[in-house]
Amino acid sequence: MIEEQNVIEIKDLFFQYDRQAVLEDINLMIPKGAFLGLVGPNGSGKSTLIKCILGLQKPYRGTIRLFGQDIQKFKDWNKIGFVSQKANSFNTGFPATVFEVVSTGLTSKLGLFRFMKSHHKQKVLDAIAAVGMSEFVHRNIGELSGGQQQRVFIARALVSEPELLILDEPTVGVDAQNVQNFYKLLESLNKEHGITLLLVTHDTGTITEKVTHVACLNKHLHFHGEAAEFNYLCEHDLSLFYGHHVHVLNHDHQHGGQRA
Repeated sequence: MIEEQNVIEIKDLFFQYDRQAVLEDINLMIPKGAFLGLVGPNGSGKSTLIKCILGLQKPYRGTIRLFGQDIQKFKDWNKIGFVSQKANSFNTGFPATVFEVVSTGLTSKLGLFRFMKSHHKQKVLDAIAAVGMSEFVHRNIGELSGGQQQRVFIARALVSEPELLILDEPTVGVDAQNVQNFYKLLESLNKEHGITLLLVTHDTGTITEKVTHVACLNKHLHFHGEAAEFNYLCEHDLSLFYGHHVHVLNHDHQHGGQRA
């Protein structure tokens, strides 16, 4: 019996496209309350693994359990929020306010044509406040910066009150200052709101200061452990995982380092 405390449990997972192996023998557990950074080079299978977790791709072999239940029987998808790379599926030129964009996160609960009641509107306002965007609630989303837009997309994912939030390289195209603020927001959602986070990222040097755990994927899962353990890996180990040379840049943080 798998305990409920594991939000995600993946066992012996294999996936292939047209007989081309993409993921091999993946075993990964994410406990409730964790903040996991999923890292690896381009083409390593990170996005494919996320699609498998979201039920969008079916593994060739292996099992996935969400909140203690086999994914094939799992129905409570409101427990999971997802934010893609700059939420590219959303047309930011569309004349919609921050409030209207975030309210679309309630569609699965309300249905397409039901009007929001006062408590639904409050949920939207609370989600917007949680990401620090209250002053922009009536602003058109197309007028916001990339970092602000990503906060709105997170609010849209949060409005359904998920227990797990998955983010697939959400800082692509966001400037450096906003990236730092963005990571602080994620850290707050994890520590203060108790949301389990799975973040796909290339920014290993910065993110290891924020996450609790790291998983390094390159077809195989080469490393899975606490962030502190990952920080102690040497350049040689990381280069083997990534399949090319990885240079570690020391910085002022204790045990720190940046992986380029």
